[in-house]
Amino acid sequence: MAIRKTNKLPQTAVLKQILKKCSSLGKKHDYNDEDGLPLDVPKGHFAVYVGENRTRYIIPISFLTHPEFQCLLRRAEEEFGFDHDMGITIPCEEVVFRSLTSMLR
Repeated sequence: MAIRKTNKLPQTAVLKQILKKCSSLGKKHDYNDEDGLPLDVPKGHFAVYVGENRTRYIIPISFLTHPEFQCLLRRAEEEFGFDHDMGITIPCEEVVFRSLTSMLR
């Protein structure tokens, strides 16, 4: 699935914004004082919140290159936007998210 072109920011700029936002998430989690990142998120990963209960998942940054995951991010942006304190919330059922991410690994 190709990413559609819009008058919005280029895809790389959007992905950088997403990663910047993800690196500042987890307010209820412990942070590393040096870089400000949550201690429970390994390097090369980021946190997303999925489903009705907003369950937190730690996923690899490499998922950002997969068209299926990019589709979820577009849906998240349309439904929730990326400018809020909760972090990136993926608008799908957890079972669907787990199924998709297991195929991407």
